[in-house]
Amino acid sequence: MTNNHDVVRVGVLGCGNVGAALVQLIAAQSAAIATRTGLELRVTRVAVRNLARERDVHLADGVLTRDARSVVDDPDIDVVVEVIGGIEPARELILAALDNKKPVVTANKELLANIGTELYAAADASGVDLLFEAAVAGGIPLIRPLRESLRGEPIRRVMGIVNGTTNYILTKMTEDGASYADALAEAQSLGFAERDPTADVEGFDAGAKAAIIATIAFGSRVVAGDVYHEGISAITAADIAVAARLGYVIKLLAICERVDGEIAVRVHPAMVPLAHPLASVRDSYNAVFVEGGAVGSLMFYGRGAGGMPTASAVLGDVIDAALNQRKGAHGSMGTFARIPIRPIDETTAEYQVSFDVVDRPGVLHAVTGAFARHDVSIRAAEQEGLGDDARLVFITHEARESDLQATLRDLRDLDVVKRVGGLLRVIGS
Repeated sequence: MTNNHDVVRVGVLGCGNVGAALVQLIAAQSAAIATRTGLELRVTRVAVRNLARERDVHLADGVLTRDARSVVDDPDIDVVVEVIGGIEPARELILAALDNKKPVVTANKELLANIGTELYAAADASGVDLLFEAAVAGGIPLIRPLRESLRGEPIRRVMGIVNGTTNYILTKMTEDGASYADALAEAQSLGFAERDPTADVEGFDAGAKAAIIATIAFGSRVVAGDVYHEGISAITAADIAVAARLGYVIKLLAICERVDGEIAVRVHPAMVPLAHPLASVRDSYNAVFVEGGAVGSLMFYGRGAGGMPTASAVLGDVIDAALNQRKGAHGSMGTFARIPIRPIDETTAEYQVSFDVVDRPGVLHAVTGAFARHDVSIRAAEQEGLGDDARLVFITHEARESDLQATLRDLRDLDVVKRVGGLLRVIGS
């Protein structure tokens, strides 16, 4: 490495999966980065909780420390990377780094989904970057296009698969006929799912990412608590089979859209037509579909998790932050409007509803009457089984969520309906 490169000293908070991969990637790519940018990246401080733990990275003596605050306060550190996760102490450390005029790169979706606008304002006040490409969809370049390339685009909707764990589980259920429990166990054995998978399978992880996406795409403050979420733990083999027979595949989707001056943000399983690009996204891959008034439709696809893909996104941000720092510039997030959040009850969709009925004359009339009373129109219907084993499956035309839920309440009160099964929203092609 020649001496005519600008040395950029990087302090890393956390050395787990992503932090260790970042250190390895910087070491492997340092010569190429220097040639292309004139920057010589050096990881000079790494804060960890346990100094004695074995790690798959080689660090010089004195680089590791348990004192994370000393890293952000070190005058010799140029760029801070936060990959420890959680709210505290990450929030305190990031604010301290920004206050010290140090650009920050973070992969912390939980933090950004709850207090992101506070951090963006602090970065602007200090005149430095806060970059977070890795916080959503791992290694897929999504945030930067939304934040920069599409900043002037009238975005109508961002919809996608942003959780690799649930996509892997649903792929196994769809293609291999695995039960939900078996598919989850396999995902855990491969490291795709945590021992406690609640954040993934109940939609909390995807909900945090949806809040970040909506904030950037629509320029309005959206927090995790604004996002309606349902998970996949109630999806059954029967649901998978019905979807396949009707020409759909089930995916857990994050959907952010502008509707009549409001923002609707939700996460839930949905039936996606086989012809839709998202239907072919398999295993732990992620994909995000962006629809704009001028650009039309765009799709971003790739590895949505994993140490190396996520570290790749972090490294790209580190380089951008260092280049901006050298120029005395930063990428401002600007101000955020206060656009109302549309409650889930006021959203509209097509729906698939299944229910078990008794073998008795007048059943169909009673059931369709419940839909008619609430102005929910039926687009398609089929019957599975005969006699007392009969199950009706309806797909509706677009209807309001509150009307559909009122219909389900009426169905549960009918003596000809033994059980109302799953409810799945249907995404148009």
